[in-house]
Amino acid sequence: MSSKNTNTPTVKRGRPVVAGSKRQAVLAMRDAKRNAGIEIKRGRPAGTKKLTVDPTVEVVLNVKAPKASKAQKQAALAVNVADVNEA
Repeated sequence: MSSKNTNTPTVKRGRPVVAGSKRQAVLAMRDAKRNAGIEIKRGRPAGTKKLTVDPTVEVVLNVKAPKASKAQKQAALAVNVADVNEA
């Protein structure tokens, strides 16, 4: 049979208490406000995340011109050859 040792000391969990620390001062101030009847709310307002869009940013689409057909390439080549022959 196994026996459990129930005489173990209780361990505090969470942040350690350091006397004179900024955290202890904030907790004391929070307790003083709570005792004075002041409602303590969140430090930041609850809300949805909003995407910030810089209005100066231009959207550039990478759009390529359609490829020329074989007939169009031959016609352009004929024009270029005619221009060279004239010169």
